[in-house]
Amino acid sequence: MNNVSLYGPKRLIEVDLPIRKISEHARREKSIRHGHISTLHIWWARRPLAACRAVILAALWPDPADPNCPAEFLREAASRMRSLRDRRGGPVRDWSDPSELRSALLDFIADFANWDLSNEKDYLETSQALVEVAHRTLGGPGARPLVVDPFAGGGTIPLEALRVGADAFASDLNPVAVLMNRVSLEFIPKNRERLAEAVRKWGRWVNETAAKELASLYPPHPDGSKPIAYLWARTIKCEGPACGADVPLLRSLWLARKGNRSVAIRLVKSRFGNSVDLEVVEGARAGAVGSGTVARGSATCPLCGYTTRVERVRLQLRERRGGTQDARLYCTVVKTPAGSTEYRAPTPADIRAVEESRERLAVLRRSGVDFGAQELPPDGALGFRVQKYGITRWREVFTHRQMLMLSTYASIIRKLEISDDPDLTIAGRAILGLTISKMANFTSSLCAWRNVRSCVRNTFGSQTLSMVWDFGEMNPYAGSAGDFSEGLDYLDRFIAHTLSGVRHEGSARQADASSIPLPDDAASLFFTDPPYYDAIPYAHLSGYFATWLEAIGVLPNELDGATTTGQECIVDPGLGKNAAFFERKMGDCLRDGRRVAHPQSLGVVVFAHKSTAGWEAQLQAMLDAGWVVTASWPIDTERAGRLRAIESAALASSVHLVCRPREDKDGSVRADDVGDWREILQELPRRIHEWLPRLAEEGIVGADAIFACLGPALEVFSRYARVEKVSGEVVPLREYLEHVWAAVSREALSMIFDAAETAGLEEDARLTAMWLWTLAAPGASSADADEGLNEEEDDSDDEEEKSGSPSSSGFVLDFDAARKIAQGLGARLEELSHVVEVKGDKARLLAVHERTKHLFGKAEGVPRVKKAAKKKQMTLFGELESAAEAQGWGEVGAPKAGTTTLDRVHQAMLLFGAGRGEALKRFLVEEGVGKQPQFWKLAQSLSALYPSGTDEKRWVDGVLARKKGLGF
Repeated sequence: MNNVSLYGPKRLIEVDLPIRKISEHARREKSIRHGHISTLHIWWARRPLAACRAVILAALWPDPADPNCPAEFLREAASRMRSLRDRRGGPVRDWSDPSELRSALLDFIADFANWDLSNEKDYLETSQALVEVAHRTLGGPGARPLVVDPFAGGGTIPLEALRVGADAFASDLNPVAVLMNRVSLEFIPKNRERLAEAVRKWGRWVNETAAKELASLYPPHPDGSKPIAYLWARTIKCEGPACGADVPLLRSLWLARKGNRSVAIRLVKSRFGNSVDLEVVEGARAGAVGSGTVARGSATCPLCGYTTRVERVRLQLRERRGGTQDARLYCTVVKTPAGSTEYRAPTPADIRAVEESRERLAVLRRSGVDFGAQELPPDGALGFRVQKYGITRWREVFTHRQMLMLSTYASIIRKLEISDDPDLTIAGRAILGLTISKMANFTSSLCAWRNVRSCVRNTFGSQTLSMVWDFGEMNPYAGSAGDFSEGLDYLDRFIAHTLSGVRHEGSARQADASSIPLPDDAASLFFTDPPYYDAIPYAHLSGYFATWLEAIGVLPNELDGATTTGQECIVDPGLGKNAAFFERKMGDCLRDGRRVAHPQSLGVVVFAHKSTAGWEAQLQAMLDAGWVVTASWPIDTERAGRLRAIESAALASSVHLVCRPREDKDGSVRADDVGDWREILQELPRRIHEWLPRLAEEGIVGADAIFACLGPALEVFSRYARVEKVSGEVVPLREYLEHVWAAVSREALSMIFDAAETAGLEEDARLTAMWLWTLAAPGASSADADEGLNEEEDDSDDEEEKSGSPSSSGFVLDFDAARKIAQGLGARLEELSHVVEVKGDKARLLAVHERTKHLFGKAEGVPRVKKAAKKKQMTLFGELESAAEAQGWGEVGAPKAGTTTLDRVHQAMLLFGAGRGEALKRFLVEEGVGKQPQFWKLAQSLSALYPSGTDEKRWVDGVLARKKGLGF
């Protein structure tokens, strides 16, 4: 691009990036805990260190093959790469060849993304040396390149900037995020080993002091067994006629389901009054364990069978502030002296401990200590579900014992005097405060009991706060996940790992990203991961932790709370923040980012949202702010087959949009570059044709590939201040993006079918193929989904909230994405209702079995296929039998062939699935369907596109298996 050559050589990231290897390291990093920044404190959508480290290096280093690359950098890079190769091995290279040197640097970046090498001396020294020489020879400001992240959040970007030898400036509106960044960027590098020793020493003291004060609240059982966790259930009164029983709200009756261990709850009528007893059953058999008492928010009484509707359940709990404080303790999980885990009815001592905690907490509150009195965000706020059940203050999320335990730790740390050095005391309190805050994540009435792993799940399994009917309370002194001792151990490892790789301090401030407290042209790299439109309400969610950090007195308060919430750049209709607010606010933030960026610097903006509206708003903000997109790289950061991704277009990749300031040399925004609309439309399909196959080679497919194509498409469009048609009319970004989706759809379809095949296929086949391709994700399958469900990783027990979601049958896309795909293929969704169902903002490609009526002409509706395989086949037999009898092909003949190729393939699939082998043979042979080449080509393509483990995949493969035997 012209402005790139004007302002110096291209950076390596503008030419190439080893995204496959970086993605592999990023995915692996998800399972790493010891020493990782994620163990400092929870943060939502944190960037993988591997991706941040790789992107920073590739953005700071010039491309050796660029003619403007400084000679000194070429010499130093060749020397360092040669030396590293000699010590660690590697391919023989011609170090005088710039292309070979580029490959060596890319290989280095890919290797250094490996967590195991993140503190290796060879890699640290090499990266730091090349960062220094690149900065010096490119004439950047300051002694070291400054990496600026104004949406610092969890802090991975600035931390990795320090690791590779750059300076780092991190800011965020959110005080919890600022505290985390101060710990990793300032407190640890400044205080180093003395801080590590202080945290170890005083952390043990805090834990021992609190344990003495709280010992009576976690009594051992008479045989010496130690409680691990206490299991609770909220309750309601049955509203059935003449009943009124106390109904425990239980999603599942299983307590343990792992290997040969099976423990469940049996619900029986009490001998004393009209109530329900809960008995623990060892060796429970699946068929003998009933369903829970609550489903989709409605509760069914196990005594009279009456179902109290969700509205009434909600009202009863609302009258009792969520029902946390009067929930029923129904089981104690203990570790016996012999080391086994047992599930027992609560003992009298367990009940007395609950009463004691209630009394002691009341005394504490009367003394003026009343933590958690802050109000939750209003009902309807993004990500929140608990207010409608009466939980309106943070303290109502916790049981009395949980509140007392956390308050005790907070009070002890608040008074802690670690050292005569106030800096060390502040740093130590902050780190120990984060440990309490982390412990709170595993200490609330929103922590479900995980019956597969036999442990308490954390409050924030996802970025929402939703109702949990039955919950687990951990014993903080039983070695449970999330206890204080575990937190200290993780902290110790994180500090040690940070000190091994970081040599100097960074800077963290609480600031609005639209007003970064830095001078003009100060940054060598503007690298940020901004909020994803309407995905995560950071300010509200972090209030859960701010409660405890404020109590300890370590939370930054440079901005008032109204500013941090009101100016947060997200879409939240509950707070009056719409798409226009997001676009305007994001534009202001990116505009100020361009101000602080040096004219020769780069910007990298990470984005990963599955809605087209989110992308359009983000891209419009970037263009309005004066950035030119020069490259884009999708980096896969999610594990394959995660539950959200199954049969929906959840993204696995975060797209890194690389850009440069669209400025003149004096820093003013270039506003007189005008692009020709016709030329852009001619160049667009060429760019997509170059880029999409490259993504496929790197394993980037489906929705990830589609959104990753927005980068190169923007390279064509954003280089101009505006684009005009012949008439002089300015082309808006939204109109251009419609053409981008069309170009991507056509290119993707050409990858699925060759040109001749595509030309002969009708609209329904083209749309189905493209739809399934969009949903493709490496490794995703129904088997993965089942595993996820067994692990109980859904984010909420509040199933009523999910009742309006699309059916799990079929394949779901965001409606606007589906509309644009169809439009790009020359199809209209409203004319394909026999293939696609549209409801609200979702569009669903129908499952094949749902098309029976359309394909075989049955007059009545088609019942849904049940989950069990036998029921599924019986239902399918009934539908086909009815159609066969009505049309006269039950004993001989074959069903009439459908109108389109897709219809005929689906008919054959259903015949195979129903076991009607003879009818399938007659359909293929006598009806002549099998003589049609397009039939087999489409079937083969669908076999590659349907997710593994689905009925569709099995059925189409069964049809294909008949091909050779029938002589086709």
